[in-house]
Amino acid sequence: MSTYHIATIPGDGIGKEVIPESVKVLESVADKCGFSLNFKYYDYSCEHYKIHGKMMPEDGLEKLRDCDGIFLGAVGYPGVPDHVSLWGLLIPIRRTFQQYVNLRPVRLLKGIPSPLRDPGEVDFYIVRENNEGEYSSVGGKLYEGTPQEIVVQESIFTKTGVDRVMKFAFELADKRGKKITSATKSNGIIHTMPYWDQRFKEIGKQYPEVNRDQFHIDILCAHFVQHPDWFDIVVASNLFGDILSDLGPAVVGGMGIAPGANINPEKNFPSMFEPVHGSAPDIAGKNIANPIACFWTAVMMLEHFGEIEAANILMRAIEDTVEEGSVLTRDLGGNASTQEVTEVIIEKISKK
Repeated sequence: MSTYHIATIPGDGIGKEVIPESVKVLESVADKCGFSLNFKYYDYSCEHYKIHGKMMPEDGLEKLRDCDGIFLGAVGYPGVPDHVSLWGLLIPIRRTFQQYVNLRPVRLLKGIPSPLRDPGEVDFYIVRENNEGEYSSVGGKLYEGTPQEIVVQESIFTKTGVDRVMKFAFELADKRGKKITSATKSNGIIHTMPYWDQRFKEIGKQYPEVNRDQFHIDILCAHFVQHPDWFDIVVASNLFGDILSDLGPAVVGGMGIAPGANINPEKNFPSMFEPVHGSAPDIAGKNIANPIACFWTAVMMLEHFGEIEAANILMRAIEDTVEEGSVLTRDLGGNASTQEVTEVIIEKISKK
């Protein structure tokens, strides 16, 4: 029997509500499919920061290094600036463990209304470069506090960084719909984006069966709203991918169902799996958080482990529950509690 060791970080807000329910669901499907999961919990969070002045202890990353995967609920807390949680926890994990692919499925599930009048069949992935690009710490201030104050922020694009995320995206496109779209802005960003376009063209030569197109980020956002059914794989830089990764879920029902993964494809380091919705402090503690995004994120973790049968069973349970509308959370037009959704999912797993 295989055993997977999962570093579990509930984090803040509704992360502390959806992670325990997701653990129940994962244990249910693991029992059914004949493998085991060992969850080890860590209190890295903004609440930890408020007490200790840091998001995690000095050896926090080393404690995560030997696990098979990291399961993160959400971080964010009133009074703690977002850049503190990002640069104090998320970015160090992503970069230390070379999780250079941020992968976000965007799929319109049956039973979930889209805000669009006629979205068509929407089923694509956003592949976001996750370690460099516009999210660089290179830069600084000069003449601070004077009329001559200058603020400089540098973007970093390396051949290694761009090529490896491009290759991942092309490989995924080759396995799916043989279509890939690149997000660019080479008409306005004079150095990095033309380089991004150049590498997209060069890497694309290795995949002659994959159809390629590219759009400037502004019109691409418009196409996401007007024609979300056009896309299969969308590859983007760190900033553009971050923007698209929120816009995509918005057109298929919202953040309450949006999963996400930070992947080290070579599996030299653990990958991290986190839903997109954030800590949602406005609804934390009310027992109304929608756990579907976290359950779907768990599906992605099972897929990464190679437990495809378990991933498929859990995904079908999610799809059936949503399509039937038997249990709907507040953001999907119902009044079910977080635990009630879990109970229905586990019951469906038992019948698969």
